[in-house]
Amino acid sequence: MTDSATLHVRPELITGLDELARASGRSRDELAEEALAEYLEVQRWQTAGIEEAIRDADTGEPGIPHEDIAAWLDSWGTDHELPPPEPKS
Repeated sequence: MTDSATLHVRPELITGLDELARASGRSRDELAEEALAEYLEVQRWQTAGIEEAIRDADTGEPGIPHEDIAAWLDSWGTDHELPPPEPKS
């Protein structure tokens, strides 16, 4: 037996689902279910990563300071792109 639920979705999202359903030959429900499954997968992955980082920090595992990550990302696409930062103990 499968459970079903009623979700309240903004009208513009329903319109977008309907347009995509017509263009792709798929149902609104199929598209919504696929989108929700992908969203949940990403959120689970992100949450697991955050929990792992917290455990590492609590146990003294070396990490990479935010400033080092920010500087590295800011350098992307420039003539002076930095190498990926290393964990610091």
